[in-house]
Amino acid sequence: MIEISYRAIGIIHSPFTDLRNMPIPPAGASSAPGTAEVFPEFEEGLKDLEGFSHIILIYHFHQVKRVDLTVIPFLDSKPHGVFATRAPTRPNPIGLSIVKLRSIEGCLLQLENVDVLDGTPLLDLKPYFADFDRPHGAKSGWLEKAKRKVQGARSDNRFC
Repeated sequence: MIEISYRAIGIIHSPFTDLRNMPIPPAGASSAPGTAEVFPEFEEGLKDLEGFSHIILIYHFHQVKRVDLTVIPFLDSKPHGVFATRAPTRPNPIGLSIVKLRSIEGCLLQLENVDVLDGTPLLDLKPYFADFDRPHGAKSGWLEKAKRKVQGARSDNRFC
């Protein structure tokens, strides 16, 4: 097995302090504000990011305590392979969220639509670019049936 290590480039702050009852996707967190605090040694890397309306946060699920290769995700009642879901109990507990970028003040990014636990280590961020990130004809697999369930969906204790 190949071992890989990363270090955080910052910390994500949100109003969510408990894994239970958090919004599941950012669409379910349409009014949740938050910030990404980028460590000062990485501030230069934020140059020209302010022109993007949305960014992709890549982060470490720091509260995950187990790995499940089969999970029952929040938007379904049937088990699926973890790689066909966004469940946090994965072999590498890495998450991603697309959030709205409101402003940048030095090393602090003001965000909207945050669905991340407060204090989550930020591994990377990337600009959202619709021409790259929204491929034409994309399919959503088993989630096609769950599309209407997304708005207002909340987590429970199944991944705690």
